[in-house]
Amino acid sequence: MPAYKLAIFDFDGTLGDTLGWMLDTSDALAEKFGYRKIDRDQLDQLRHLSAREMMKVQKLPALKLPAIAAHFQKLMAADADKISLFDGAAQTLRTLHDGGVRLAIVSSNSEENIRVVLGPELCALISTFDCGASMFGKARKFRKVLKRLGVKPSEAISIGDEIRDLDAAREVGLATAVVCWGYTAPDALKAQTPDLVFETMGEIAERFT
Repeated sequence: MPAYKLAIFDFDGTLGDTLGWMLDTSDALAEKFGYRKIDRDQLDQLRHLSAREMMKVQKLPALKLPAIAAHFQKLMAADADKISLFDGAAQTLRTLHDGGVRLAIVSSNSEENIRVVLGPELCALISTFDCGASMFGKARKFRKVLKRLGVKPSEAISIGDEIRDLDAAREVGLATAVVCWGYTAPDALKAQTPDLVFETMGEIAERFT
């Protein structure tokens, strides 16, 4: 495997265990912005969909996405201290950093929320944050991170849990890795043929060090 100089992590569903919180707050968001609520009985099927397919199911207009994202971040800010990292995430970040891999976080969530969950010690390991990405705006964020850190696309890898993460990484020319514990079902991610698939958090550090 290439010796990547930079690992760009997604946050929600990749490092941060936020799916349960999202489901708990999704009904309130749907009522406020007038789109269909998530049917809990169909959750497994819904986890196989891309973000665009999910928007069609929920009848969620793209024009409402910025307002929904802003409200999502506001609600999470009130609960950020109650959200945890996935088991092993902290040690994975430490191991990669100690092994000479630079770390970045690109997320639709806010940097402030992410910093609360990570805490000062782990935040100090992150070379740069580029947060507040729009639903389909991660490619632009990836380019900014690469330019800021002086890293070529071929020297970096994106690690995420959604199909849109893969699409954005490929648009920029990054290597792609997916995790099997996040928002999108593992078999749906594997069907997109990413470069790497991580079944457990511990496998990330093993493959990079």
